[in-house]
Amino acid sequence: MDSKNLILTVVVCIGILVGWNYFAEYMGWNVKPDPARVAQQQKAVQPSAERPVEAAAPAESVPFTPGVFTPSEGRAVTVRTPLYKAVLHSGGGFLKSFELRQYRMAVTQGSPPVNLVDESTAATAPMGLLINGQPSWNTGRWSLEGEDLTLSTGQQGTLRLVGEVDGLRVERELRFTADSYLIFERMSLYTLGETARTVRVAFTTGASMASVGAGGSYDPMRIGWSLNGKFNEDTSASDLSSKGVTGTGDYGWAAAMSNYFMNAILPLNTEGLTLKGRLQNEIYRVALERPDTLVNPGEAKTLELAYWYGPKDRVLLKDAPNNLVQSINLGMFSIIALGLMWLMDFFHTYVGNWGIAIILLTVVIKILFWPLTAKSYKSMEKMKKLNPMMQKIREKYANDKESMNKELMGLYKTYGVNPASGCVPILVQLPVFFGLYQALMTALELRHSSFITHFPGTDWLWLADLSTKDPTHIAPLLMGVTMFIQQKLTPAAGDPTQQKIMMLMPVVFTFLFLNFPSGLVVYWLVNNVLSIAQQWMMLRKVKT
Repeated sequence: MDSKNLILTVVVCIGILVGWNYFAEYMGWNVKPDPARVAQQQKAVQPSAERPVEAAAPAESVPFTPGVFTPSEGRAVTVRTPLYKAVLHSGGGFLKSFELRQYRMAVTQGSPPVNLVDESTAATAPMGLLINGQPSWNTGRWSLEGEDLTLSTGQQGTLRLVGEVDGLRVERELRFTADSYLIFERMSLYTLGETARTVRVAFTTGASMASVGAGGSYDPMRIGWSLNGKFNEDTSASDLSSKGVTGTGDYGWAAAMSNYFMNAILPLNTEGLTLKGRLQNEIYRVALERPDTLVNPGEAKTLELAYWYGPKDRVLLKDAPNNLVQSINLGMFSIIALGLMWLMDFFHTYVGNWGIAIILLTVVIKILFWPLTAKSYKSMEKMKKLNPMMQKIREKYANDKESMNKELMGLYKTYGVNPASGCVPILVQLPVFFGLYQALMTALELRHSSFITHFPGTDWLWLADLSTKDPTHIAPLLMGVTMFIQQKLTPAAGDPTQQKIMMLMPVVFTFLFLNFPSGLVVYWLVNNVLSIAQQWMMLRKVKT
C-alpha cells in the first residue's frame, strides 16, 4: 500500500468532516434568521416569600378538597437569583423572559444579557401547560399566591398558581433555587364535576436562534432529547419545519438548544411520554405529553417535573436529574474529549487564559505523539529513496498488476520498508483530533473567552472570542502558511499528481478555517508550528 495514498485519503476525510458544515452554510441550509430584539421594562423587585415544596411521587393520588377560587387579572411576576432574572405571567405560569445574568450576547461593551425567552419565543408560551390539547393560559382563569421573588445564595422560593381549566382545578407550585438553573414543578389536578375525568397534560418549551445565541454551521440550533437513556438530536431546519420530530417512549428530557444554551423539560416520571418537536416561525418548539391520567372526584393527581433554562455547564449539569449532562454531545470519542477538556481546565487554572491553555494542551499532545510522528517521518524518508526503483517497476509492469505488486512487495522486503508504517501513527492520532474537535466546539468555557483581544499595535478585535471565527482572518491565513511550509518539508511523493494535490491542501484548509471557531484555529496553528520544528530537526539529523 502506498503511504502517500493513505495520507491523502486521511487528509481528504478530515477536509470533508470540517468542510461539510461550511458548505451547508454556504448553500443556505443552516441560515440564521434576522430576529428583532425588543427591550422590555421590568417591574421593581420586591422581597421574596419562601414556600418549600413537599416531595410527592409523580402521578400520586391524594385526598383533595378545593377551596374557594377567586381569579385575578394576569400580571408579570419576577424571580431574581444570582444566576438569572425570570419573568412569568400569572395567568398560567408561562415565561415572558429569562435573562442570564452571567452571559452576554456579544463581547462588545454594553451587550445585553442572553435572554433565553425573547419576545418572539415568549409568544409561544414556554413553560405553559396544555390540558387535553388546549393551551391552559388562554382558556382558563388563574390566580397567584405569592409575590415577586428575590433569592440570595442558598435560598429557595416558591410561586403557587391556581387555575380552572376545562372543568378542572389546576395547581402549579414552581420552586426556584438561587444556585441552580433548575426549576421544579409540582402540579395537582382535580375534577370539579361529579364524574371521573381522563386528562392529558403536556409540558412545553421553546427557543429561537436569537434567544440562545446560535447561528452558523458550527453552532446550529437543534431539538435534542434522551430516549431510553440515549442522546438524540435533529439539526435540520428543513426537516423540523416540514415534518418535525415525534415519538412515544421513555423520554428523560427534551430541549430546544444550541452548543452553549438550552431550554429543557425533565419529567420525573419518564414512562410512556410523547415527544413533539417542530420549527415554526423561527421558533424551535418542544412538548412532552403524558399518557392519559384518570382523575377521580374528591382526589387530586399530582405530577412532578423540572425545567432547565440556562447554559450547558458541565459542572452544574452533573447534578441535574435524568442525565441531562448528556445534552453536551461529545460524539463517539467522548472519553478522549472529556480527558482533553479536563487537561485544558487544569492548565487554565494556573494560566488564567484559555488561549494559552489550548497552546499548552497542544504541546502536551505533540509530546505524547512525538515518537510516532518521528517514526512516520523516517518511513516517508525511506519511501522517498525507493521512489525511483518503484517508478521503474510500475513502468515495466504497467499492464500486469499482479507482477507489479509482487515486485513492489519484494522491494519493500529487501530494503526493510513497511509502506503502511508511515500512516499508522497518523491513524492513531485521528481519534485524538476528533475528540479535541468536539471538546473545543462544545466548551462553554471558550464562549466569549479571549486569547489576544486586539491584534498587536492596532485596535482591531482579533482573538477576543475563541468560540467564534477570527474577524480579521489573520489566524487562518497564518495557519495556511505554516501548513504550506510543513508540506514543503515533508518528503515528496513520487507521483507528480499526488504532489500537486498535497500542495493544494493548505489552500483548501485555509479556506475552510476562515469560519472555524478561533480556538480550533489556534490549536491547528500551534500544532503546525510544532510539526515544522520537529520535521526541521529530523531533516538536519538525516543530512548529518
